[in-house]
Amino acid sequence: MSCEYVRDYYKVPAELGRLVDYGDRSGVIAEDRGNYVGVNFNDCKPGDITNIHPRDPNLSYLGMGKIRSMTRSQKRYHDYIHSETDLTFAEWMGFEK
Repeated sequence: MSCEYVRDYYKVPAELGRLVDYGDRSGVIAEDRGNYVGVNFNDCKPGDITNIHPRDPNLSYLGMGKIRSMTRSQKRYHDYIHSETDLTFAEWMGFEK
């Protein structure tokens, strides 16, 4: 289960889709980052994730929300970065032969 370690160890209600406030910024927990929660802030592009310590005093856990989907181009680049290839991005996309 996502964020299970963070919930159990730090005793916080972290889970994917949980709305959070961090100082004057709002966002949603979008990724489990091991000892951290990966937050996508509302003022950032979908898929732009910031690591925040689950017990940071500036972090407030709120209700549940929805994780925004990455754009198509973000998704393609994300897939490229996580692929095991020696190709350039242009070669991987088929633009260069």
